[in-house]
Amino acid sequence: MSALIELDRVTRTFQTPAGIITAVDAVSLAIEKAEAICIVGESGCGKTTTGRMLSGLLRPTSGRLLFEGSDVWQTKGDELARFRRAVQLVHQDPYASLNPTRTVYQTLSAPLFRHKKARGRQQALAALDDILRRVGLVPPADFLAKYPHQLSGGQRQRVAIARALTVDPRVIVADEAVSMVDVSIRISLLNLLLALRDEFNVSIVLITHDLAVARYFASKGRIGVMYLGRMVELAATESLVSDPAHPYSAALIAAIPEADPTITRGKERVPLRSAEVPSLLALPPGCTFHPRCPLAEAGLCDVKVPELLPIPVNREVACHVAVRERTGAKEAALV
Repeated sequence: MSALIELDRVTRTFQTPAGIITAVDAVSLAIEKAEAICIVGESGCGKTTTGRMLSGLLRPTSGRLLFEGSDVWQTKGDELARFRRAVQLVHQDPYASLNPTRTVYQTLSAPLFRHKKARGRQQALAALDDILRRVGLVPPADFLAKYPHQLSGGQRQRVAIARALTVDPRVIVADEAVSMVDVSIRISLLNLLLALRDEFNVSIVLITHDLAVARYFASKGRIGVMYLGRMVELAATESLVSDPAHPYSAALIAAIPEADPTITRGKERVPLRSAEVPSLLALPPGCTFHPRCPLAEAGLCDVKVPELLPIPVNREVACHVAVRERTGAKEAALV
């Protein structure tokens, strides 16, 4: 079965005064219908740029964005419009993503009228009543006339999620969608997204720097770990958390705080060779993680870029040592 939406070796570069930066480098990711998947990594790893390419806001410098098997950037007219409706983005900052001069009704009714899902105010009110109830803003009449400054952060993010739902999307890309709301309501928003996935059969890609959030949200899905623009591991969530293959994944998991401080203090840390993250303007040769990696081998990891390769069971990893140890394969000849 082909993927619903897929990134096929996409690369994105940016020209800056200091030089060309490669924000995303040859990333491939296939997402199935109604899947919950998380992309995690440190700030600057390229996860947001990946999400923006996935949602069609950024055109890849190279590589392809495929939706239902078609190259999105080669489509036009009705087919491109269908993609635009099908893939929606929920931004990180609920205080900046909503127009402060427009009421909730004006914000949510605009896509209904634009895509002819409502022919008049009464149809729009009926549709919005249903959508606001689904995202937990009840009674809906109390919110429709309000402006963003009259809402809490959690309520604003629910309005942003409701806006995505107005066009019946098939994929929602949620970029750090819970990072700027109170910790007390993060779980409720994550549960809302999961409930909407089940109700509408919509795939949800959650981008986050918090592996604990990723573990909760994608407990029955997958997690992709990014480092300096590359996908270094992609696996089922529980498999990755319980037995990370890539040393960087292991370091992230070791840093997750536990509810019991005694357990947190007793956790074994991954002894990285360096705490410094290389600059995107001067990436190291070979595996970009090798200057920090405790498993790095001279003459291999510092020379050859590792590909994201399958290993047992149902996972992929971009690490020469991990692939060799978990598959028994011999090292590929250096090119």
